[in-house]
Amino acid sequence: MAYGYIAKLSENVERRHVRFNNRFGIAIAADLYTSKELDVSQKYPALIVGAPYGGVKEQGPCVYANELAQRGFVVLTFDQVFMGESGGEPRNISSPELFTESFSAAVDYLGTKLTFVDRERIGVIGICGSGGFALSAAQSDTRIKAVATASMYVMTDAVRLGMTKKQIAETKKALSLKRWEDAENGYPEYNPSFPEEPFDSVPSGVEEPAAEWLRFYAIKRGHHPNARGGFSTTSNLSMINYDILDHIDEISPRPILLVVGDRAHSKFFSENVYTAASEPKELYVVNDAEHIDLYDRTDRIPFDKLEEFFKNNI
Repeated sequence: MAYGYIAKLSENVERRHVRFNNRFGIAIAADLYTSKELDVSQKYPALIVGAPYGGVKEQGPCVYANELAQRGFVVLTFDQVFMGESGGEPRNISSPELFTESFSAAVDYLGTKLTFVDRERIGVIGICGSGGFALSAAQSDTRIKAVATASMYVMTDAVRLGMTKKQIAETKKALSLKRWEDAENGYPEYNPSFPEEPFDSVPSGVEEPAAEWLRFYAIKRGHHPNARGGFSTTSNLSMINYDILDHIDEISPRPILLVVGDRAHSKFFSENVYTAASEPKELYVVNDAEHIDLYDRTDRIPFDKLEEFFKNNI
């Protein structure tokens, strides 16, 4: 297993590292997965797989790409800008516009640099926070022909979740004042949630849902040194100021598939998007699965469903 990848690469799949720029000129680090039986003289459908919010391509995306490449797709995974091996300074900055843009930049790359990709057959899968950004990209970028999400989070909703108007105002004030501190220090504050080295097990006494994040990110199951959790403190000022899915109904008539575990604490995000989206759409519930199970558990991720959805729609 290559360093940092949480899943072993199939002997039937080739993975190579590629890089391309977004429209702002920031370099995006990516992995391209293809079947070793791929015929470069032919055209193939392609999928872009986005990592969970704060995650990297070596985590959940490599699990999806490894499987879907064996099912006839060219698959591209990537690190978000300011994250992992991608460019952007300072590090660990989050931006709703730039994180949405990364998906369109990936479409640019697939459709212009790879002669064996059918640029009219490109779809997107967003895991966790990438689900919201993938849908956001599809709202405006009609080159994305179909979108699937897994354990979706809508981060611009999540930062306001459960807060009253007074609490939102207080949060804005605190973050605004934090910008003075960041400006004086010359670098934004960043407090990682997960250790540099993985724990042997989740520490006792941690309550849900915090314990769930540790069950993936803080132990060998999903730990990666480039995914320490969260973003710079003042990044939430951008997230709290936008609704990235204001135009969710405009993805139609391109289809949406929302995959969620029956026990996922985040299930309501997918249910809300399903209600707001126009047809064609489907909410697909996986039995006996919590949120993080759809990151890496191949006995829970519905690959047959994903294959059918994309082969029928791109």
